[in-house]
Amino acid sequence: MAKVSNCIAIVDDDPSVLKALSRLLGAHGLRAKTYRSARLFLASLADELPNYLILDLQMPEMTGLELQQALAREGIRIPTIIITAHDEPGMREQCKAAGAIAFLPKPVQDASLFAAIEAARRFKGERSR
Repeated sequence: MAKVSNCIAIVDDDPSVLKALSRLLGAHGLRAKTYRSARLFLASLADELPNYLILDLQMPEMTGLELQQALAREGIRIPTIIITAHDEPGMREQCKAAGAIAFLPKPVQDASLFAAIEAARRFKGERSR
């Protein structure tokens, strides 16, 4: 079984978003691991599970919502924050119904992201009781 790692995984097909979010989290003392696709992230799960997950909604091959649903089918529950540049009608509700802690528009505002990470921490703490 994979060990739980003390990091935040970021899955986004845009390298500039990965770099910016990774730097932002690092500047606040948080460790981030980045993945350019859902497939690469899924392959990493054999080794370790992140504490939290930031997913881009619109990615080729597998969307953030599809990845979130695939994890749930496998019984893998990682507090997840969805980010998107395309806030389509009903998508926020679908992501929340699938278990997302937060649904944030791009460009992601720092304060909103850190509030979502704090909500994910509280959620994770409640689940472990």
